[in-house]
Amino acid sequence: MSVVPVIHSEWIKIRSVRASWGSLLAVLVVTVAVTALVFATVGEAEAEDGGDLVKGAFYPLNFAQAAAIAYGATAVSPEYREGALRVSLAAVPRRGLLYWSKAAVITLTALLVALPTTLATFLVGQSLVGEHAIGLDHPGVLRSLVGGALYLVLMTLLAAGLTFLLRSAVGTLSLLIPFVLVGSFVIGDAAGGIGVWLPDQAGNHFFREAATGRLGPWASLAVTAAWAAVALGAGWWAVRRRDA
Repeated sequence: MSVVPVIHSEWIKIRSVRASWGSLLAVLVVTVAVTALVFATVGEAEAEDGGDLVKGAFYPLNFAQAAAIAYGATAVSPEYREGALRVSLAAVPRRGLLYWSKAAVITLTALLVALPTTLATFLVGQSLVGEHAIGLDHPGVLRSLVGGALYLVLMTLLAAGLTFLLRSAVGTLSLLIPFVLVGSFVIGDAAGGIGVWLPDQAGNHFFREAATGRLGPWASLAVTAAWAAVALGAGWWAVRRRDA
């Protein structure tokens, strides 16, 4: 069996699962809604503080990553309901082809939503801060637009790989959501400089007007990419070694 039909079948699977489609749509919708709420209430006051304007402009992506994680988990978890993976393997006996085709579809769909999400976040937010708004030509903005989209894709893949390993969206969400919202900051504060090596904190270093700390923007994003690669590798090990 060739790659194209398998990729097409994986696209049909994801498109037909409401939880997956809803989580993917939430990446854009929820983020724009949070952006409007945040900047309409405190955006201009924060802009007057003279802090890192680029970091502030992309702050709502902290909420987008939760939806991205949910998408990665719900795009994979249907394979572990009522023996669905056995059916998938009967249709596509080559486990590597099945696994990496699903990963490719998750990557592409996440990227197609993440790019307009980062752009909409920036444009909506800056439209609400009046004379303190920055433009696309401001230092670090274009880099953050691209890097922000890549960051959301990487967090999606991190969740997808972990779901293959745990065979449960609930397990993945119970682990990752508290971790990225609270746990990584607690660990980072308790263990000093370890925070820069955690997936979410490393990725968030990308959204700065100028490089700070030990890692530059692209190196920080590479740390997140490494976490996603490890998760996908662990997921592939689980799919290859375990019975369906």
